Amino acid sequence: MRNIQQFTGADITGVTINDYQVRVANQYCAQRGISDKCRVMQGDFQKLNEKFDENVYDAAYAIEATCHSPDRIECFKGIHRALKKGGVFVTYEWVVLPERGYDAKNSDHVRVKEGIEVGNGLPTLATAAEITEALEKSGFKVAEAFDANRGVHSPNEIPWYDTLCGSFTFAGFRMTRVGRMCTHAMVTMLEMARIAPRGSVKVSALLNATALDLVEAGQKELFTPSFFFMAVKE
Repeated sequence: MRNIQQFTGADITGVTINDYQVRVANQYCAQRGISDKCRVMQGDFQKLNEKFDENVYDAAYAIEATCHSPDRIECFKGIHRALKKGGVFVTYEWVVLPERGYDAKNSDHVRVKEGIEVGNGLPTLATAAEITEALEKSGFKVAEAFDANRGVHSPNEIPWYDTLCGSFTFAGFRMTRVGRMCTHAMVTMLEMARIAPRGSVKVSALLNATALDLVEAGQKELFTPSFFFMAVKE
Protein backbone atom coordinates (compact mmCIF):
# COMPACT_ATOMS: atom_id res chain seq x y z
CA MET A 1 0.00 0.00 0.00
CA ARG A 2 2.79 2.41 0.92
CA ASN A 3 4.67 1.60 -2.27
CA ILE A 4 1.56 2.13 -4.39
CA GLN A 5 1.04 5.50 -2.73
CA GLN A 6 4.60 6.60 -3.28
CA PHE A 7 4.72 5.44 -6.90
CA THR A 8 1.34 6.94 -7.86
CA GLY A 9 0.76 9.77 -5.40
CA ALA A 10 -2.72 8.39 -4.73
CA ASP A 11 -4.63 8.91 -1.50
CA ILE A 12 -5.18 5.39 -0.11
CA THR A 13 -7.30 4.08 2.75
CA GLY A 14 -6.80 0.46 3.76
CA VAL A 15 -9.04 -1.70 5.92
CA THR A 16 -8.24 -4.78 8.01
CA ILE A 17 -10.07 -6.49 10.84
CA ASN A 18 -6.83 -6.92 12.82
CA ASP A 19 -6.08 -4.10 15.28
CA TYR A 20 -2.39 -5.01 15.46
CA GLN A 21 -2.03 -4.69 11.68
CA VAL A 22 -3.76 -1.31 11.84
CA ARG A 23 -1.30 0.00 14.44
CA VAL A 24 1.80 -1.30 12.67
CA ALA A 25 0.68 -0.16 9.21
CA ASN A 26 -0.05 3.35 10.42
CA GLN A 27 3.31 3.49 12.21
CA TYR A 28 5.05 2.61 8.94
CA CYS A 29 3.05 5.27 7.10
CA ALA A 30 4.12 7.83 9.71
CA GLN A 31 7.77 6.77 9.39
CA ARG A 32 7.62 7.43 5.65
CA GLY A 33 5.91 10.75 6.19
CA ILE A 34 2.81 9.83 4.19
CA SER A 35 0.17 9.65 6.94
CA ASP A 36 -1.82 12.38 5.23
CA LYS A 37 -2.08 10.29 2.06
CA CYS A 38 -2.00 6.71 3.32
CA ARG A 39 -3.74 5.21 6.33
CA VAL A 40 -5.33 1.97 7.57
CA MET A 41 -8.52 1.61 9.59
CA GLN A 42 -9.99 -1.31 11.50
CA GLY A 43 -13.06 -2.83 9.91
CA ASP A 44 -14.77 -5.95 8.59
CA PHE A 45 -14.72 -6.24 4.80
CA GLN A 46 -18.09 -7.96 5.03
CA LYS A 47 -19.52 -4.73 6.46
CA LEU A 48 -17.82 -2.02 4.42
CA ASN A 49 -20.99 0.07 4.39
CA GLU A 50 -20.32 0.74 8.09
CA LYS A 51 -16.95 2.32 7.30
CA PHE A 52 -17.22 3.92 3.87
CA ASP A 53 -19.67 6.33 2.29
CA GLU A 54 -21.27 5.64 -1.06
CA ASN A 55 -19.69 6.72 -4.38
CA VAL A 56 -16.44 8.02 -2.87
CA TYR A 57 -13.48 6.09 -4.29
CA ASP A 58 -11.96 5.96 -7.77
CA ALA A 59 -10.52 2.47 -7.40
CA ALA A 60 -10.21 -0.46 -5.00
CA TYR A 61 -7.75 -3.30 -4.79
CA ALA A 62 -7.09 -6.41 -2.73
CA ILE A 63 -4.22 -8.88 -2.89
CA GLU A 64 -5.04 -12.46 -1.86
CA ALA A 65 -7.48 -11.12 0.75
CA THR A 66 -11.06 -11.62 -0.40
CA CYS A 67 -10.40 -15.37 -0.69
CA HIS A 68 -10.96 -15.28 3.10
CA SER A 69 -14.48 -13.94 2.65
CA PRO A 70 -17.29 -16.29 3.74
CA ASP A 71 -19.66 -14.46 1.37
CA ARG A 72 -17.94 -12.81 -1.59
CA ILE A 73 -21.13 -11.29 -2.94
CA GLU A 74 -21.62 -9.35 0.29
CA CYS A 75 -17.95 -8.30 0.30
CA PHE A 76 -18.00 -7.25 -3.36
CA LYS A 77 -21.26 -5.34 -2.89
CA GLY A 78 -19.60 -3.25 -0.19
CA ILE A 79 -16.74 -2.42 -2.54
CA HIS A 80 -19.13 -1.66 -5.39
CA ARG A 81 -21.11 0.72 -3.16
CA ALA A 82 -18.01 2.68 -2.11
CA LEU A 83 -16.77 3.18 -5.68
CA LYS A 84 -17.74 6.04 -7.94
CA LYS A 85 -19.39 5.27 -11.27
CA GLY A 86 -16.64 3.99 -13.57
CA GLY A 87 -14.53 2.97 -10.58
CA VAL A 88 -12.33 -0.08 -10.93
CA PHE A 89 -11.80 -3.03 -8.58
CA VAL A 90 -8.80 -5.32 -9.09
CA THR A 91 -7.49 -8.23 -7.08
CA TYR A 92 -5.75 -11.58 -7.00
CA GLU A 93 -7.91 -14.48 -5.78
CA TRP A 94 -7.05 -18.02 -4.70
CA VAL A 95 -9.09 -20.48 -6.79
CA VAL A 96 -9.19 -24.15 -7.75
CA LEU A 97 -8.84 -24.96 -11.44
CA PRO A 98 -11.38 -27.51 -12.72
CA GLU A 99 -10.62 -26.40 -16.28
CA ARG A 100 -7.00 -27.51 -15.88
CA GLY A 101 -6.90 -30.39 -13.43
CA TYR A 102 -8.99 -30.10 -10.27
CA ASP A 103 -11.70 -32.77 -9.98
CA ALA A 104 -14.13 -32.42 -7.07
CA LYS A 105 -14.82 -36.17 -7.29
CA ASN A 106 -11.14 -37.07 -6.87
CA SER A 107 -10.42 -37.72 -3.18
CA ASP A 108 -6.74 -36.77 -3.52
CA HIS A 109 -7.68 -33.45 -5.10
CA VAL A 110 -10.19 -32.77 -2.34
CA ARG A 111 -7.58 -33.68 0.30
CA VAL A 112 -5.13 -31.16 -1.15
CA LYS A 113 -7.83 -28.48 -1.46
CA GLU A 114 -8.97 -28.94 2.12
CA GLY A 115 -5.38 -28.90 3.35
CA ILE A 116 -4.89 -25.48 1.74
CA GLU A 117 -8.14 -24.23 3.24
CA VAL A 118 -7.34 -25.39 6.78
CA GLY A 119 -3.72 -24.26 6.72
CA ASN A 120 -4.57 -20.80 5.44
CA GLY A 121 -7.77 -20.16 7.38
CA LEU A 122 -9.95 -20.14 4.26
CA PRO A 123 -13.59 -20.94 3.63
CA THR A 124 -14.26 -23.27 0.69
CA LEU A 125 -12.05 -22.35 -2.27
CA ALA A 126 -14.06 -21.13 -5.23
CA THR A 127 -13.55 -21.56 -8.96
CA ALA A 128 -12.78 -18.70 -11.34
CA ALA A 129 -16.32 -18.97 -12.74
CA GLU A 130 -17.79 -18.61 -9.24
CA ILE A 131 -15.69 -15.50 -8.62
CA THR A 132 -16.82 -13.79 -11.82
CA GLU A 133 -20.44 -14.76 -11.10
CA ALA A 134 -20.16 -13.21 -7.61
CA LEU A 135 -18.79 -10.00 -9.14
CA GLU A 136 -21.65 -9.77 -11.60
CA LYS A 137 -24.23 -10.42 -8.88
CA SER A 138 -22.63 -7.61 -6.89
CA GLY A 139 -23.24 -5.16 -9.72
CA PHE A 140 -19.81 -5.18 -11.40
CA LYS A 141 -18.98 -5.69 -15.04
CA VAL A 142 -15.96 -7.96 -15.37
CA ALA A 143 -13.61 -6.30 -17.84
CA GLU A 144 -10.76 -8.78 -17.56
CA ALA A 145 -10.13 -12.07 -15.75
CA PHE A 146 -7.33 -14.62 -16.09
CA ASP A 147 -4.91 -16.80 -14.17
CA ALA A 148 -1.66 -14.87 -13.96
CA ASN A 149 0.07 -18.24 -13.47
CA ARG A 150 -1.51 -19.89 -16.51
CA GLY A 151 2.00 -20.56 -17.86
CA VAL A 152 3.19 -21.94 -14.55
CA HIS A 153 5.08 -24.83 -16.20
CA SER A 154 6.42 -22.88 -19.13
CA PRO A 155 10.21 -23.23 -19.46
CA ASN A 156 10.38 -19.45 -19.32
CA GLU A 157 8.72 -19.17 -15.90
CA ILE A 158 9.60 -20.08 -12.33
CA PRO A 159 6.59 -21.87 -10.76
CA TRP A 160 4.85 -19.88 -8.03
CA TYR A 161 5.36 -22.78 -5.62
CA ASP A 162 9.08 -23.14 -6.33
CA THR A 163 10.20 -21.52 -3.06
CA LEU A 164 8.04 -23.97 -1.09
CA CYS A 165 9.86 -26.91 -2.70
CA GLY A 166 13.10 -25.85 -1.05
CA SER A 167 16.65 -26.35 -2.24
CA PHE A 168 19.96 -27.24 -0.66
CA THR A 169 21.13 -23.66 -0.58
CA PHE A 170 21.48 -21.23 2.31
CA ALA A 171 18.20 -19.54 1.42
CA GLY A 172 16.23 -22.62 0.40
CA PHE A 173 17.30 -25.27 2.92
CA ARG A 174 14.62 -24.50 5.50
CA MET A 175 11.90 -25.47 3.00
CA THR A 176 13.39 -28.86 2.12
CA ARG A 177 12.11 -32.01 3.86
CA VAL A 178 15.21 -32.07 6.06
CA GLY A 179 14.94 -28.34 6.73
CA ARG A 180 11.30 -28.65 7.78
CA MET A 181 12.19 -31.52 10.12
CA CYS A 182 14.95 -29.42 11.70
CA THR A 183 12.65 -26.43 12.14
CA HIS A 184 9.91 -28.59 13.63
CA ALA A 185 12.38 -30.21 16.05
CA MET A 186 13.59 -26.79 17.14
CA VAL A 187 10.04 -25.53 17.69
CA THR A 188 9.31 -28.68 19.72
CA MET A 189 12.32 -28.07 21.99
CA LEU A 190 11.41 -24.39 22.42
CA GLU A 191 7.85 -25.30 23.41
CA MET A 192 9.07 -27.97 25.83
CA ALA A 193 11.39 -25.39 27.39
CA ARG A 194 8.40 -22.99 27.61
CA ILE A 195 10.21 -20.43 25.46
CA ALA A 196 7.71 -20.83 22.62
CA PRO A 197 4.01 -20.63 23.60
CA ARG A 198 1.88 -23.74 23.96
CA GLY A 199 0.49 -24.82 20.60
CA SER A 200 3.57 -23.79 18.58
CA VAL A 201 4.28 -27.41 17.65
CA LYS A 202 0.76 -27.89 16.31
CA VAL A 203 1.05 -24.70 14.25
CA SER A 204 4.44 -25.80 12.90
CA ALA A 205 3.01 -29.18 11.84
CA LEU A 206 0.01 -27.52 10.22
CA LEU A 207 2.14 -25.07 8.23
CA ASN A 208 4.50 -27.82 7.06
CA ALA A 209 1.55 -29.92 5.87
CA THR A 210 0.01 -26.92 4.12
CA ALA A 211 3.25 -26.16 2.28
CA LEU A 212 3.24 -29.71 0.91
CA ASP A 213 -0.39 -29.34 -0.18
CA LEU A 214 0.39 -26.07 -1.97
CA VAL A 215 3.30 -27.66 -3.83
CA GLU A 216 1.20 -30.65 -4.89
CA ALA A 217 -1.64 -28.37 -5.99
CA GLY A 218 0.79 -26.28 -8.04
CA GLN A 219 2.52 -29.24 -9.64
CA LYS A 220 -0.80 -30.80 -10.67
CA GLU A 221 -2.33 -27.41 -11.61
CA LEU A 222 -5.24 -27.94 -9.25
CA PHE A 223 -5.02 -24.44 -7.80
CA THR A 224 -3.64 -20.96 -8.37
CA PRO A 225 -3.07 -18.10 -5.90
CA SER A 226 -3.12 -15.60 -8.75
CA PHE A 227 -6.49 -15.45 -10.44
CA PHE A 228 -6.54 -11.80 -11.51
CA PHE A 229 -9.63 -9.81 -12.37
CA MET A 230 -10.52 -6.21 -13.16
CA ALA A 231 -14.14 -5.26 -12.58
CA VAL A 232 -15.84 -1.94 -13.27
CA LYS A 233 -18.80 -0.19 -11.65
CA GLU A 234 -21.01 0.95 -14.50
